[in-house]
Amino acid sequence: MAVDITHLVEQLTGELQDRAYKASDSLVRIGSESVVNSMIELLHHPNPESRIIAARTLGLVENNSDGLAPLLEAIHDPSNAEIAGDLLMALDGFDVSTVYVPIFKLYLTGSFKVSTLAKNLLDFKEFDITARVLKKAKKHWNHYSNNVKQDEIYELRKTEVEEMLSDLEAYIEDNQIKTP
Repeated sequence: MAVDITHLVEQLTGELQDRAYKASDSLVRIGSESVVNSMIELLHHPNPESRIIAARTLGLVENNSDGLAPLLEAIHDPSNAEIAGDLLMALDGFDVSTVYVPIFKLYLTGSFKVSTLAKNLLDFKEFDITARVLKKAKKHWNHYSNNVKQDEIYELRKTEVEEMLSDLEAYIEDNQIKTP
C-alpha cells in the first residue's frame, strides 16, 4: 500500500510550523523513493528553512544514496551560502565514502562553520582513498594555497592539510604493499 506523502511534504514548505519536524520524522520512517525524490525537489524551495529540513530529512532516510549528489550541489550553490553549514550537517547521515574530494574542498574554501563540519566528516567518516583521490586533493590544496592570503591562519591550515595528505599517502602505500 503506497502512502500519500503529499500532506507531509507540504508541512515542510513555506513558513515552517512546530509540526514540521514531526512531518520530517514521519517521512523518514516512510523512507520511500518518493520521499527521497520529494526532498531532492525541496532542496530548491525558495524558503531556506524548507531546504534545511529537506536536507535533514534526506540525511535521516535509510536509503538516501540518490540524494547525495543533489545535496552536495545544494551545499555548493552560491544562493545557499548562508545555510551551507546547515545543509552540510545532513551529510553525516550519508555514505560519503566516494566524495572525499568535494568534502575536502568544502574544508578548504567554506565558511568557518562549513570548514569545521567538513573537517569533522573528513576525520570521522570512512572514505575510499585511492591514488587518484590523493592526486585530486593535492591539486585542490595547491590551487587553494596559491590563491589565498599567506597569513597565520593559512599556516595553521597548511600544517593540518600536510598532515592529512601525508596520512593519505601512507595509507595508499600500505595498501599497495598488502595487495599483490
